[in-house]
Amino acid sequence: MRSIALIGGKLQGFEVAYLAKKAGMNVVLVDRNKNPLIKNMVDDFHCFDVIQNPEKLIDTSRMVDGIIPVNENPDTIEFLKSIKNELECPILFDFDAYHISRDKKRSKEYFKSIDVPTPLDNPISPPFFVKPPCQSSSVGTSIIYEKGELEGLDPSMLIEEYVCGDVISLEVVGDGINFAVIKETKVHVDDTYDCHMIMPVGHYPAFRKFSHKLAKNLNLRGIMDIEAIDSPMGLKVLEIDARFPSQTPTVVYHCTGINLVELLFQAFLSGVQELDGVPDNNYCILEHLTPKSGKLVPIGEHMISQGSEYSEFHISEGLEIFECKGEMNIFTLISWGSVKDEMVINRQKGLKIINEYLGIYKQGA
Repeated sequence: MRSIALIGGKLQGFEVAYLAKKAGMNVVLVDRNKNPLIKNMVDDFHCFDVIQNPEKLIDTSRMVDGIIPVNENPDTIEFLKSIKNELECPILFDFDAYHISRDKKRSKEYFKSIDVPTPLDNPISPPFFVKPPCQSSSVGTSIIYEKGELEGLDPSMLIEEYVCGDVISLEVVGDGINFAVIKETKVHVDDTYDCHMIMPVGHYPAFRKFSHKLAKNLNLRGIMDIEAIDSPMGLKVLEIDARFPSQTPTVVYHCTGINLVELLFQAFLSGVQELDGVPDNNYCILEHLTPKSGKLVPIGEHMISQGSEYSEFHISEGLEIFECKGEMNIFTLISWGSVKDEMVINRQKGLKIINEYLGIYKQGA
């Protein structure tokens, strides 16, 4: 049985643990927090700070086949880069690509250098989309409708034109030479631009071409997530993240059967094959819901990170539910089927299970 070690026990860690279990892998978690969010999702848990205890990390590397950093702590990432050659197994992570992707200003310079379309910087007139240079996803973003509101803004913030349209995501896994572009998904966001639902969408040939180009010019050896806006003005690439993403890989797995954890191992151990296309065997929706005013309502993924425990709640054919416990209960509902109608039936079953558990008998989602 193949084993994998995760450095970090929150949302990214949940995603990798979930897919590793689907692949029959043993999952080891390393986290300095005594009670990490996904403690009940793994086979073994070791509580230590990798920076303060490098010898423990080296010992762990002797017991596993690969290590994946699933956190975005810059000190931890830099330390892992410095120690990677002392470990007994590979770190399944592209540190050079991550250096570019974690800084949105650096990323945008990269997009422009290879003629990948991206929202205009520092537009003359509002609305403006404002985001910090080094935060994950939607954290710290806002729309500004009046030019005067830009006064006093932290000079490090990025100011872009606001582009309307669907947010589309793609994952690419590369071995440094070949780059497998996987499956497009649509990212549904709330008023704070936090993701609360993922579903599959049809193929975007232009987006696939840009994604391959972005990976190839980085000589990507690892995994990278690309997000773009499908706008009336054409496709605009928003950002790249050269680390294991959350949520979209689960939908990709249930739609296509492609397990991105397995594919990431292949990138480091045997190489990947470029794909002419990917199968659409199933239709799948992943969503986060919480009870409010007697009904289930959508909630953004970042609220899960504030919970105390995230674990399996219900498993049946075409349906999985995970519960995040904490100040509020959050349920992750994963529904799939060979056709959309079958997925809808499974989703309704899942909503009923959650409602009955909560004592909510009027279905509200």
